Amino acid sequence: MHIDVITVVPALLESPFNHSIMQRAKDKGLLTVNVIDLRDYSKTTYKQVDDYQYGGGAGMVMMIEPIADCIADLKSKRTYDEVIYMSPDGQLLEQGLANRLSLYKNLIILCGHYKGIDERVREHFVTLEISIGNYVLSGGELAAAVVVDAIGRLLPGVLNNETSALEDSFQDDLIAPPVYTRPASFNGWEVPPILLSGHEAKIKQWRLEESLKRTKERRPELINKWDAPSNKET
Repeated sequence: MHIDVITVVPALLESPFNHSIMQRAKDKGLLTVNVIDLRDYSKTTYKQVDDYQYGGGAGMVMMIEPIADCIADLKSKRTYDEVIYMSPDGQLLEQGLANRLSLYKNLIILCGHYKGIDERVREHFVTLEISIGNYVLSGGELAAAVVVDAIGRLLPGVLNNETSALEDSFQDDLIAPPVYTRPASFNGWEVPPILLSGHEAKIKQWRLEESLKRTKERRPELINKWDAPSNKET
């Protein structure tokens, strides 16, 4: 997979893409993340990429011309499945969306900054807008890093255990069950005996029950489909 991230603050993205699982994905040749400085496409002497908004008001707006030139340059080199804009009013990033995006080959992620981007960019270039939550950040860079991480770890071959990502929270609309490791006893706190039993079917059932319990307690809005008659044991 190839992802181009357009930003006015490239330094913000140096660390997230160069450590841990993202670095492993890049080392294996499974993921390429290209961070592009939007100022390289500015035609002004001082590399300006923002200007005052028409109609007045506080805050600067990212200009359409450098963004359009940047996207045109990128599209001259490859075909993109989506041009994504990180926006607080975009589609909420959920596991299903991450799963879908992980099946694509080429993505552009545009990071907003200042007061936002010229609306014409959203109308004529952006194909998908994504939000990581109902709050506002200083820019789209950290949100873009979250999206890349959510996608990259799903690529086949990135994780050492191919089934690990499939057992994460939200893959089946449930919170993941509790997990334990050695020692089995610490300060009198014991690991549930079922996990030490070696009985695969019973362990699987315990994990499902714990997932359902935890989801009902912590994220009840996710539990509706599991309460439907078709999902109850007979």
